[in-house]
Amino acid sequence: MTPPSATHDRRRPVVIASYLLMGVGLLGLLMSHLLVGLLCACVGFLAVRWFVRATVGLAQRRLPARLQPRAESLIKAVGILLVVLGPLALVALGVSQAREYVVEAPQQYRGLIDFVARTVLELRQKLPPELAASLPAAADDIQRMVANYLRNEAGTLALAGRAWLNAVLHGYVGLIVGGLAAVAQPPGYRRPLASELHQRITTFGMAFKQIVAAQFWIAAFNTALTAVFLLLVLPLWDARLPYTPALITFTFVAGLVPIVGNLVCNVVLTLVGLSVSPVTAAACLVFLILIHKAEYVINAKVVGRRTHMAVWELLSVMFVAETLFGPAGLVAAPLFYAYLKKELEAAQLV
Repeated sequence: MTPPSATHDRRRPVVIASYLLMGVGLLGLLMSHLLVGLLCACVGFLAVRWFVRATVGLAQRRLPARLQPRAESLIKAVGILLVVLGPLALVALGVSQAREYVVEAPQQYRGLIDFVARTVLELRQKLPPELAASLPAAADDIQRMVANYLRNEAGTLALAGRAWLNAVLHGYVGLIVGGLAAVAQPPGYRRPLASELHQRITTFGMAFKQIVAAQFWIAAFNTALTAVFLLLVLPLWDARLPYTPALITFTFVAGLVPIVGNLVCNVVLTLVGLSVSPVTAAACLVFLILIHKAEYVINAKVVGRRTHMAVWELLSVMFVAETLFGPAGLVAAPLFYAYLKKELEAAQLV
């Protein structure tokens, strides 16, 4: 019989190799701008797994035993179809709802330019002559400044648009990969390295579930504040945004994505506010920036409580990750640090 110490010594290189592969893989995904794909793969996996388990459990209670295998296969296929077709349906719905804003965009642009021109004219009248001379004198001058800026930044804007498109495609592929992994039949036997990697991935999935649960409450908080702003604060100023129920729902759904979801809400609500008036757009932007700043601390507090991390730990990790990797590091910091701490706790090192 092999002594336990000898078995432990033989497993140690395999365990170390699994830690190294997991760490290199996560860091490589972050540096390769594939974080969106990783997060969407986790979301697709959890969503399809939850759907299949809930529906199969219902089928087992309602259907005879001879029909249950066929029903399970059908349920798995439906889960994959929901993951594949659901995002496409949301995109189609968003395009149909945004058609009005696209048609009215030139008129909104002219209104914005006129508003800026009036504001600049008032500043020219109040500022000293030497400072006022540096400001544009009319709407035509402002329009030329905007056109020149867009012409000079055309390459940067094109790269930003391509980056967003790549992120959307990576996210869509990640959803499909996660959904397929959720319904895949697990192997009957795993070799040592595969078994250790499966353990690493399982621990990472547990950390992701905790982060998602915490982000749910953060999204609910953001949605409640946004609903108060749209339904109570803006009407006090005789300003109402169109599609308010849809905007509140979108705030909650987008808020489930840490940090970035709040930024997307900022852009969407500001653009919708711009369709009402520039003043309304400015009010939306200021309000949402305040929410974004508050979310930085709230995120650390809520996530820290659910993942047993101190607020100062998570804030420090988020700060360092944002400095090193930019916005992607800020999004990944809570998840990666929660996973790291789970591994350290499992090894009884902390």
